[in-house]
Amino acid sequence: MTNAEIAAAFDELSVLYELDGAVKYRVLAYTTAAKAIRESPISVAELAGKGRATEIPGVGKTLAEKIDMLLATGEIPSAVKLKAKFPPSLIEVTRVPGLGAKTARRLFDELGVVSLEDLKEAVEGQRIRELKGLGPKVEENVAAALERLGEPGEGPGRILLSAVRPIAEELAAALREHPAANRVEVAGSVRRWAETCKDIDLIATAEEPAALAEHLAGHPLIAAAGKPGPNGLHAETHNGVSVDLRIVAPEAFGNLLQHFTGSQAHNVQLREDAVARGLSVSEHGVTEVESGDVTLCESEEAVYERLGYSYIEPELREGRGELKAAREGKLPELVGVEDIRGDLHSHTTLSDGRNTLEEMAAAGRERGYAYMAITDHSASHGFGDHVTAERLWKRVEEIRAWNKGKRGFRLLAGSEVNIGLDGGLDYPDDLLEALDWVVASVHTSFAISEKAMTERVLAAIENPYVKCIGHLTGRLIGRREPYGIDVEAVAEAAAANGTMLEINGNPNRRDLSEHHARLAVDAGVTIILNTDAHGVDTLDNMAYAVATARRAWLTPANVANARGWREFKRLLKP
Repeated sequence: MTNAEIAAAFDELSVLYELDGAVKYRVLAYTTAAKAIRESPISVAELAGKGRATEIPGVGKTLAEKIDMLLATGEIPSAVKLKAKFPPSLIEVTRVPGLGAKTARRLFDELGVVSLEDLKEAVEGQRIRELKGLGPKVEENVAAALERLGEPGEGPGRILLSAVRPIAEELAAALREHPAANRVEVAGSVRRWAETCKDIDLIATAEEPAALAEHLAGHPLIAAAGKPGPNGLHAETHNGVSVDLRIVAPEAFGNLLQHFTGSQAHNVQLREDAVARGLSVSEHGVTEVESGDVTLCESEEAVYERLGYSYIEPELREGRGELKAAREGKLPELVGVEDIRGDLHSHTTLSDGRNTLEEMAAAGRERGYAYMAITDHSASHGFGDHVTAERLWKRVEEIRAWNKGKRGFRLLAGSEVNIGLDGGLDYPDDLLEALDWVVASVHTSFAISEKAMTERVLAAIENPYVKCIGHLTGRLIGRREPYGIDVEAVAEAAAANGTMLEINGNPNRRDLSEHHARLAVDAGVTIILNTDAHGVDTLDNMAYAVATARRAWLTPANVANARGWREFKRLLKP
C-alpha cells in the first residue's frame, strides 16, 4: 500500500470523526498524521512492517496500530463503524472548498444532502440560504466552488507545488549523477512554477537510455514503476505522485522539453500560429508542411527562434499574450530571486513563530539581505497576551538596540496588524508611527459581504501608518476560497495612497495571485515580495513569491524589495 493510500485512509477517518462531532484534537491528530504520511519520502508500509511507524512525525502508538490494521485487512475498524452512520459520498461533499465537515453535517441532517449531486440540487433550489447561520452568501460561495471543481488547476488530483517540486528536483539530481545521463531537466507545471501540479515530467538524453530508466525505477522515492525502456519510464512515488521520464536523442532535446513544459494553452496557440506560417510543431520537431523538412533542436531557444520568437521563460507560457510579445521583442526582463534585497514579513516566538528575533535576523543577514522586518501578529489575531501595545513598545527598543553597531543590514521594527471590521488597527497611532514597517492583513470575519470587506481594506490602505496590505484575498490554495473583495478598487486605492500590496510566498497562499498581481501593477501599485516566514526554514519561501511575480510578468522595477535600503526607504509613505 502506498503512502498516498494510507494517508487517504487517515484523511477519510479524520473527516468521519469530524462529521461525528469528535473533539478537535482527535480530528487534528489524524489530519496531521495523514500529511506526514503522504509527504514521507520513504515507504510507510515498509516502516510499519519493521515496527517503526512511530518514527513518522505525528504517528504515535495508537495510530501505528491503525496503520498495521489497515495494511493487514485493507480497512480501519473505526472508519468502518463510522461509514455505517454516514454515506461515503458525504465525504466528497466535505471536500468542496469552503464547505467543511461541520456544514456538510448540517446539510446532511437538515436537507438530506449526501452527495455532490444533492448539493447542486440544494444550491439550485436555493435551500441552503434558508438555514440559520448560512444564508445567500454561503450558498453563492458553494455554487462558485462547485463550478470550479471541474476547472484546470482545481479539484482532486492536484498537489501543491511545494510538495511536488522537492521530489522532482531530487529525482532529476539522481538521474544527472548516473553515468549514462547527458542532460536531465524537469518539465511540466513544476518547471512553470504553477501553484499546483498533477505529476512530474522529466526529460533526458542518455548514452544508455534503458540503464537510465532502470536507475529511476530503483530510486528509493519510487513506489511502483512500469518496465524501463529506451524511451523512458512511467512510475509513481510513495506519496502518489505520477512520474514520467522521457528519453530522447540529443538533437531533439529542445523540442521535447518545450512540448512537455507546456502549458496546453501555450502549445495550442504556438501550433495554431505555426500552421498559419506553413509549419507544424510537435515534440518530434518543427516541420515545414510543403516540403516535409523537419528541424530538430537541441535547445528550446532554437525551437522558438525557428518559429520567429525570442525565448519565452517557462513561467510565462500560459497563453496570456506571451507569443505576441515574443514576436515583437516586448517580453519583460523578469524579476529573480537574486534581485531581492529584503524580506518584510516574518514572525518570531513573540507571536506564532518558531525562532527568536536574533535567529530570524541572523538568517536574513546570512541570506545577503540589506534589510528585514520583524512583523509579529497583533493583539486581535489571538496573541493579545504577548503582543500588547506595551510589549510591542519593548520590541521596538529591542530592535533598535540590535541595530546598533551593525553595518550592511538593517532590522526593521514592525507588526502584522489585523484589520478590524471597521478598518481600524489594533494599536494607538503613536505606536504605529514609531514602527518602521506596518503590514495590515485580514485574519478574522471572512464571511462579510464583498462591499463590507472592500471598505474594510480600503480604510486600512488610507491609514498613513500602513505601508503594505498582506495576503489580500485570504485564500489557502485548495483549502479555503478567497473571500469576496473588489481587487480592482483596492488596487486603485493602493496606487493612489502609496500603499504596497504583498505577494505572500507561503506556498499555500501565493496571494496576491499572479492574475491579481498583474492587475495591481497595471493600476500603478508597487508590489512587495514576502515570505510570511514563521521560522528560519521558511525564509526559503521567497522562491514562491518570486515565481508568482514572474508568472505575473513583473520586473525588478515593479518590486519594492528589489531595491537597496536607501531606494526602498524612499518608497515608503512619509
